[in-house]
Amino acid sequence: MKERLTTLFELQLIDNQLDELEQLRGDLPAIVNELNSKLDSLMESIVNKENQKTEAQERRNANEAEIETLSQDVKRFKSQLSKVRNNKEYDALTKQIDYADDKIKALIKENIELENQAEMLKNETTEISPKVDELKDEIKEKETELKKIIQANEREEAIFLDKRKVVVEKVKKNDLNTYTRIRKACDGIAVAVVSRKACAGCNNVVPPQRQLEIKQNKRIYTCESCGRMLISEEAANEVKSRLKF
Repeated sequence: MKERLTTLFELQLIDNQLDELEQLRGDLPAIVNELNSKLDSLMESIVNKENQKTEAQERRNANEAEIETLSQDVKRFKSQLSKVRNNKEYDALTKQIDYADDKIKALIKENIELENQAEMLKNETTEISPKVDELKDEIKEKETELKKIIQANEREEAIFLDKRKVVVEKVKKNDLNTYTRIRKACDGIAVAVVSRKACAGCNNVVPPQRQLEIKQNKRIYTCESCGRMLISEEAANEVKSRLKF
């Protein structure tokens, strides 16, 4: 049982070292992610506006083609007016002419609106472009800064990751699951030392009888206040001296 607990504490010490290396990066990873999200959003906005501009231009081209066809129809209908034989034919032609004229006016109006829309989209894209360049520069700067920090600690981190892998292989699956769950819920500390008669994780006093039981290392006990696994100071010091942290 003692070996189970000391192995978990060894894992805790290694994770503490990895956490410290992670903290050296500060908020940079989160900042880089946030900046990339903003950049993706702006790029998506530009793509959408470009698509809308393309659709507007395609619609205008289709309208121009229809206007040309309708204009030819009007010319043809007007040329036929002098050849009509009765009022019925005359009325039918004038109705077709009026319909074509109204349709042409509507299409011209729509094209003006589409042209205005395209111009507005162009201006909006122009306004966004400098923001994109600024974000790209800022991302490059932050990524360079983050890369330097990572490279500075790369070797040390690799060593601790290798050590962690070896220790994890010695931990029982159920113990590892419990350790991971507590570590996640308790700010990264799953195994706490009983120091000065209290849990070092939450500083709450551990009852005297429980302190004795923890020193006996016959089972794994958890803090009644915070739920962390508890290890005696003596056993913890053995692990620390062995690891030389």
